[in-house]
Amino acid sequence: MSDEWFSSKRDEFMRWLYDENRRRGLSRAVSSYTAARDYALACLPHLEKTRKEVRKIKESAIEQMDELRRIASERITESHGNAYFARDAEEARKIFDELVGSNKTVVKSKSLVTEEIHLNEALERKGNKIFETDLGEFIIQIRGEKPTHIINPSVHVPKEEVARTFSKLVGREVKPDIPELVGFAREYLREKFCRADIGITGANVVAAETGTLFIIENEGNARFVSNAPPVHICITGIEKIVPTLEDAFKVVQVLPPYATGVLMSAYVSMITSPSRTADIEKTLVYGAHGPKELHVIFLDNGRSRMLRDPAMKEALYCLRCGGCMYECPVYRVLGGSFGHNYFGGIGIIWSAFTAGEESVAAAIDACTKCGRCKEVCPLEIDVPKMVECLKSRLVEKGYLASRHREIKENILEKGNPFGE
Repeated sequence: MSDEWFSSKRDEFMRWLYDENRRRGLSRAVSSYTAARDYALACLPHLEKTRKEVRKIKESAIEQMDELRRIASERITESHGNAYFARDAEEARKIFDELVGSNKTVVKSKSLVTEEIHLNEALERKGNKIFETDLGEFIIQIRGEKPTHIINPSVHVPKEEVARTFSKLVGREVKPDIPELVGFAREYLREKFCRADIGITGANVVAAETGTLFIIENEGNARFVSNAPPVHICITGIEKIVPTLEDAFKVVQVLPPYATGVLMSAYVSMITSPSRTADIEKTLVYGAHGPKELHVIFLDNGRSRMLRDPAMKEALYCLRCGGCMYECPVYRVLGGSFGHNYFGGIGIIWSAFTAGEESVAAAIDACTKCGRCKEVCPLEIDVPKMVECLKSRLVEKGYLASRHREIKENILEKGNPFGE
């Protein structure tokens, strides 16, 4: 096997290493996040018990993913919504194609699952106009880049670069003042919510017993996306489903402090059906002030295969808080280049199952297996162990850089790595 798979990633690593703007943005974000998380956890001592309960909830839930999906789908349908199951990214895109059609205006809230299935590109090919409304996603959409973090997709873009990006968009100077930049995005996007045909969101957790979607956010954009357009489409992975509302509320408690360093997110939306009213003669009518239609797509795309893999199924416990990335010494340098469609050590595992092992064959060598990710993970997921296992599998398939292959052969043939 040639080293082409390795050299292209190596070149990408070097671009990140010498990109001062990216390094500056990451450095500022790490400092801010760490201080905020430590303060939040100090204010919430009970969270230590809750996070351990959530670990047990996830352990049980993923063992019954298919059954929980079936129950959640039935509840959504009973509540006048529509539930779908997509076995892979292609099936998911086909469902969106049928629901969205062409030449529509679409607003989206943050969703790495849509990045996973390359949804924006598929919808745009049909003539649809897509507007990312999360501030971070909005920034990188304008810049023509990909997300570099699960929670903060534009974490690598410092305020000076954001100002240049916005200035170029509107043809006038926008100052690198963070409140002013946020105000600009608010003004620019506000009317997009009101005239959109379709709103697309993800979900942080789903309660099977009621079919309720939980969407956790701070900006308020996801509420607009899920409420203003006449049609709301939610896509989420089947690993996000838990049995009960009580289970879901525990996840909601744990996620914000570890994700963004806040005691609780500004908004937690619970959506169980399209908007409805029975104020006239107690006759139930769907489509009041909110959407007339609710469509929920449950995505597999490698998740069931991950469950069947004893060495890797622990990755399904991940809450997507992203805290491990800020603690990772490699991510602090390489940012979104450390991974593929998901990032950091846990992202290596997720990318391997959702995009193919070859997609992370080069990136996996960047992991030092220092264990910081496991130490700060609220569910104590043993990422280094999974990365080591995946690395062994890749080596068996021939994904070994020339220098590493030489060292291996020296050890096997001569008993030392130097060939002496």
